[in-house]
Amino acid sequence: MAAEGREVDVSAFIEGRRLTRFNYALIALSWLITVFDGFDMMMISFTAPYMRDELGLDQVMLGKVFSAGLFGMMLGGFALAYVGDRIGRRATIVWAAVAFGVLTMATAFARSYEALLVLRFVDGFAIGGMLPLAWALNIEFVPQTMRSTVVTVIMMGYSLGSALAGPVTVALAPRFGWEGVFLAGGAGTLVIAALLFFFLPESVRFLVTKQRRPDLVASTLNRLDPALRASAADRFTLADERRAEGNFTVGQLFAGDLRWITPLLWLGYIASTLAVYFNSNWGPIVYEDLSFSRDTAAYAASFSSLLGAGWGLLLMRFTDRKGAIAVMVIPALAVPLLLAIGLLPLSPAAFLPIAIIAASFIAGGHFGILSIASVYYHTAIRANGGGWATSIAKIGGIAGPIIGGYVLASGLPIVRTYALLAICPFVLALCALGITHFVNRRQRGAMPPAAALQAS
Repeated sequence: MAAEGREVDVSAFIEGRRLTRFNYALIALSWLITVFDGFDMMMISFTAPYMRDELGLDQVMLGKVFSAGLFGMMLGGFALAYVGDRIGRRATIVWAAVAFGVLTMATAFARSYEALLVLRFVDGFAIGGMLPLAWALNIEFVPQTMRSTVVTVIMMGYSLGSALAGPVTVALAPRFGWEGVFLAGGAGTLVIAALLFFFLPESVRFLVTKQRRPDLVASTLNRLDPALRASAADRFTLADERRAEGNFTVGQLFAGDLRWITPLLWLGYIASTLAVYFNSNWGPIVYEDLSFSRDTAAYAASFSSLLGAGWGLLLMRFTDRKGAIAVMVIPALAVPLLLAIGLLPLSPAAFLPIAIIAASFIAGGHFGILSIASVYYHTAIRANGGGWATSIAKIGGIAGPIIGGYVLASGLPIVRTYALLAICPFVLALCALGITHFVNRRQRGAMPPAAALQAS
């Protein structure tokens, strides 16, 4: 029988365990909602040609529609990360998913440029905080050596959703219009939101940090290991962290060695996000303007997303073992390919496979930076750490589609955009190298983080 009033170190308990059915179920739930996140963010790109024709939108207007959703995601990321660190990961994720599903369906009823701008903004706001919160929730249930891997696996759902957006649009839009694609995406999201409501757990690390609900902490730990026989009478602690005091302040993201790590993380994330959204939003239209068919454009973009997910899977174990240095490899490979596409005369037969591979390297590098976005922050500010990084990164996401719209409208040869795009993975690779330097100094003890912000 379990002893009464024991002290249970939750961090040591989690650190000493392998992944269990509980973890796999949590990963699956998180993976499912990211499928529809990826689907929503990419279907606007594939439905854009239909919207352009039906609503009379030009390239600059389309760029602003793309960016409205990303601007909403940026603000939503700040807001929902704060809420998630105050009231909990679970409730914030569930209600954001419900709002996301409803607003995606509502977009199908937009009949003007202005309505599209507003609906994409509020839809993006709802989506904005879900991914960082899902990462934080999963990170807080797994050992340190599995954190980047788990985040990467969850983001495979995003890649699958992105890849499905093209084929689903090809299947639905000719028959049901672009509206049918949004209705399908929103309905699917609401189904997953219902699953989250019934089955998503709250983070035990969060509850212990906030000194809340010892009964829920005990029951959750017993789901992980019934042999523990924890009870509400036990005293739950986190030996690897100091208890959080007061509310979150932005300054906590820059305490200790985070004053170097956080800016590098943000800069690399901005550059990567700019490249991803520039390529994903404008890729299908660029392919069409280069005389590839609409179906070919959709399938090429979808295949590059799947291939990028494959690079992410390959990268994840190296990231857990080697750290941020592994993140620089794939973006470094993207640079020469993008320069070749933008500056060398290529036949259509050569252009298409090289463009697909280059786009997949952009996506693979993005998996790398997002897999480490939350790992350097302790539990009390982890959602804010990941949320702020993801939201700040949307600066690049907002700029990418708008820059693309103006570049494509400027008369510059379309292929030159790829050479300009090479700047982004180059910056990401340099930032990953810098993060590696400061994390290595932390591990050697040359630059210890502030006690309250020690990465757990």
